[in-house]
Amino acid sequence: MSRKLPLATVILGALLLAAGSYYGLAISPPEEHMGNVQRILYVHVPTAWSALLVLTFAFGCAIAFLVTGRWAWDHRLEASIEMAVVLCFLLSVQGAIWAKPTWGVWWDWDPRLTTVAVLLTAFLGIAALRHFVEDPMKRATWSAVATVIGYVDVPIVYFSVKWWNSLHQQQSTLSSVSREFLIPWFTNFAGLLLVIGAVIAVRARTAALQLEHEIAPPPVALEVVEEIA
Repeated sequence: MSRKLPLATVILGALLLAAGSYYGLAISPPEEHMGNVQRILYVHVPTAWSALLVLTFAFGCAIAFLVTGRWAWDHRLEASIEMAVVLCFLLSVQGAIWAKPTWGVWWDWDPRLTTVAVLLTAFLGIAALRHFVEDPMKRATWSAVATVIGYVDVPIVYFSVKWWNSLHQQQSTLSSVSREFLIPWFTNFAGLLLVIGAVIAVRARTAALQLEHEIAPPPVALEVVEEIA
């Protein structure tokens, strides 16, 4: 993999994020009911979309590894798990910033907030599991199984506002959102996906190099070499 490709992808993603954020902060009008507080949704919503996509990618990688046993899928799984933890954390922080002026509290045991917190905790635990298990095959298998189990919470997060009485608003549709709001949403979403894709690719490559180091035969001691000679 060329080093220039991830760097170019990150730069393009950063430019899109800057353009989307500028449009959302300086050009897009305030929302009729929430006013300027609504502007945080221009990063909050793309973060939520990206988190669910990365978690779905991690689920696919876990299934692929369990079926094929190919290490490449485990490398992608490791990278996507770590990225999912970052995105779920950002999602929780952004949600708290939005909730304070909207609901009057930083946190509420709302179904959407609670299920996201469970998701963050679960994948943080899976990431920790990978650091504590030394055997590469056990580490890959256990984390893949744990990812499949943890992914059960993803559809629960998505449908929580429909299944239970929730403070959190329902998901918006394209027909219910004006063009001025959609432009920063999708621009930031595209930029975030480019950055995430580049980071996952680089992190997966790092995981591959780490595995090569773990399974490499130990170096022959100098004394043994001299005896053989």
